[in-house]
Amino acid sequence: MIYRLSLQGVKCAGCVRSLEKGLISSSVIDDFSINFADRSLSVSSSQSVDRVIAAVKEAGYGAVEISDSEGLEQVQLAEKAHYQTTLKRSVVALGFGLLLMLQMWFSEMPDISQFNGIVEGSTVGIISLAVMYFCAGHIYRGAWNSALKLNFNMDSLVALGTGAAWLYSSGLLIVSSLGFDLPAAASHLYYEASVMIIGFILLGQALEARARKKTGDAVRNLMMLRPSTALRVRDGIEEEVAVELLSLGDCVRIRPGESIPVDGIVVSGDSYIDESMLTGESAAVHKRPDDSLVGGTINGSGSLMMQVETIGSQTVLAKIIEAVREAQNCKPELGKLADRIAAYFVPIVIGIACLTACVWFFYGPAPQITYAVITMMTVLIIACPCALGLATPMSVMVAVGKAASQGILIRNADALQLAEKVTTVVLDKTGTVTQGVPAVTDDKYLCNAKDLNQIQNVIAAIESHSEHPLAAAMSKHLVSVDTQSVNETVQQFENVAGLGVSASVDGHTWLIGSREWMQRNKIESDKVSSLASEWSTEAKSLVYVAKGNSLMALFAVADPIKQDSPKAIEGFLDLGLKVVLLSGDNQITARAIASHVGIDEVIAEVKPEEKKDVIAQLQAEGEVVAMVGDGVNDAPALAQADLGYAIGTGSDIAIASADVTLISGSLLGVQKAMRISKATVKNIKQNLFGAFIYNAVAIPVAAGVLFPVSGVLLNPAIAGAVMALSSVTVVSNANRLRLLKV
Repeated sequence: MIYRLSLQGVKCAGCVRSLEKGLISSSVIDDFSINFADRSLSVSSSQSVDRVIAAVKEAGYGAVEISDSEGLEQVQLAEKAHYQTTLKRSVVALGFGLLLMLQMWFSEMPDISQFNGIVEGSTVGIISLAVMYFCAGHIYRGAWNSALKLNFNMDSLVALGTGAAWLYSSGLLIVSSLGFDLPAAASHLYYEASVMIIGFILLGQALEARARKKTGDAVRNLMMLRPSTALRVRDGIEEEVAVELLSLGDCVRIRPGESIPVDGIVVSGDSYIDESMLTGESAAVHKRPDDSLVGGTINGSGSLMMQVETIGSQTVLAKIIEAVREAQNCKPELGKLADRIAAYFVPIVIGIACLTACVWFFYGPAPQITYAVITMMTVLIIACPCALGLATPMSVMVAVGKAASQGILIRNADALQLAEKVTTVVLDKTGTVTQGVPAVTDDKYLCNAKDLNQIQNVIAAIESHSEHPLAAAMSKHLVSVDTQSVNETVQQFENVAGLGVSASVDGHTWLIGSREWMQRNKIESDKVSSLASEWSTEAKSLVYVAKGNSLMALFAVADPIKQDSPKAIEGFLDLGLKVVLLSGDNQITARAIASHVGIDEVIAEVKPEEKKDVIAQLQAEGEVVAMVGDGVNDAPALAQADLGYAIGTGSDIAIASADVTLISGSLLGVQKAMRISKATVKNIKQNLFGAFIYNAVAIPVAAGVLFPVSGVLLNPAIAGAVMALSSVTVVSNANRLRLLKV
């Protein structure tokens, strides 16, 4: 079983490492993936979800299952409660700390060498301890648990820093109360620093939680698309039931404005369906009987009756949600270095803090103990493992969600990083550049206008008896004509493989098929020879129609080019990419299509098993190849390519072999995916650069490297505020990807 859990108490990369160690050693967990960005956990286990949650708790953290919309609602309520609680605690800590700072600034705090100073100082110490426990008890408990496991995290830094300030201040009071004289410079209490640091850190966590909530909106919005109930129709009786109770084959009425509950087909009615949340396309799609419906899309003003074809985890929406979640849990190579550094970050910072204290204690100016404690505390507080830990997963999470809202499913995070390195785009022809379905593009009738309707009726009636793809294209082209009466008189229907069909209608022999079929039956076609030559050069298949010994019509059938293919290919060329058309069709057809869409390089007459070799050859020439395809025969090539894009309207095996799936089936989606990828890599680099630079500059400044020049040390409370803002900055920068115009 696969379980998805919302984690509680995971605050930094150190927490992730601690949880990983606990889960690896657990016999309950078979496999798992942690998403630090949204604090979630995906677990594969043969045990019950209660056992899995117990294993997480044994590792020192809490968890809540996210199984459906109800589970999602519970998590959202928990996150809201956490945000509100954290914000209230930060206000309490900051408020009390501000009062202490104002008292200090206005010299209202008596000297601790005096009795009333000791009493007031002790009172402030007790109150500040109570505030620290009330507002940050969970931080100190987390630090204690991590110390027991020798697995330090952000809680360790905060607890050590604030604890050192409180203990140092309390030590001064004890020494002073025993009658020892203290230098004036060494008699300052740092209770306000401890409390202010806690307040700033909690405020940062609250702001981070609020900003982080937006990063998960894509999956939440997808999950909220699924309605909780459906209007089931059985034996003419309509009943509103939970969607979970729907079975395959059930009929469901879709009223105007309602969401489609599951996947199915239209049985009756027609309406326009808004599929924008799944495909990114704003134009509504007209649905008629036998058309497919996707769960989660929204019905327009019409009323539909649909038959359920797919339910549960097999629906398109469920698969999209799962794909988005899996991608958000992945880490590109760019982020793995940061994870390795973050794993050792806290112990290194503790070591630097101890070294700083020693340097100040043995080599610093008087009072050495005060400077040693202040600098050690400031180093511990200002260091931020969260910024490093969040830099990559936050950007990936927002980007994958952004792509999903545009109808682009990114299946692994490496696809984001690879996109900016692509030099060549290889396009399959059928179903990728073209629509993949033959259609009549031109027709020419050789009859009187009064006979036109009758001839069309006969052609449509005869073709309805054939299963050939060209016959289907003819039937669709003539869909508006009335064939009911003619169908009854179609007799002696015969299908001659590779040539055409013959039939008798009202005593007349009709022939429909190729030019060779006409020649075999001695039908003259000179009247349309020039037109036939013109259409042939355009890579169109010709269908001749004859009645008796007379030619009655000529049709041109082709696989139409998708409307936006030329624009998409122009966009690839503008980006400086090499574009190759790869096809199993003959050279004439492939080159005709290529010339229409602006592609110069064509590799045609390639067998399915040879497509992979073509990709490998391009890679051997130094090209970084992106392959776009939709068929079963494209799967090996998609897997071979550095980056595979599958057209979502294609086969399941092609989609499974690709790194990116375009739900809408438009080549413009490849450009969108590339723009999102490049923006994401840039965003990750900004986050990583900011996090590294922040810590590289902040830690030395906190240690006092500027003191010899300026004579000023960084205030520990200011260090706490800066540390809190560093995480918020990373999350906010990642959220800018949500505003990306694609």
